[in-house]
Amino acid sequence: MLFVGAVLSVLVAGLLSGWASTSPDGLQQVAQTLGFADSERQSATATSPLAGYAAPLGSGRLSGGLAGVLGVVVVGLVMVVLLAWMRRPRASDEAR
Repeated sequence: MLFVGAVLSVLVAGLLSGWASTSPDGLQQVAQTLGFADSERQSATATSPLAGYAAPLGSGRLSGGLAGVLGVVVVGLVMVVLLAWMRRPRASDEAR
């Protein structure tokens, strides 16, 4: 069942991420409405490979889909590592 969920997550991220809205998010919209959008500073990660939710590819949909799949894979790996770390026996449990 876990495998099915993982495959479904990758498929949804890969197929639907390409059609994500290009409209400004809520914070950007408010900044534009209230007139302080021009004071925005660029993030330190703005030049990273997945900045803007897009992989460094030519096609917009393919780029967004790949970024979605990579996001799912990274989050999945982080969860596996955290769960493995949390399940390991502690020194106090081994003494019992």
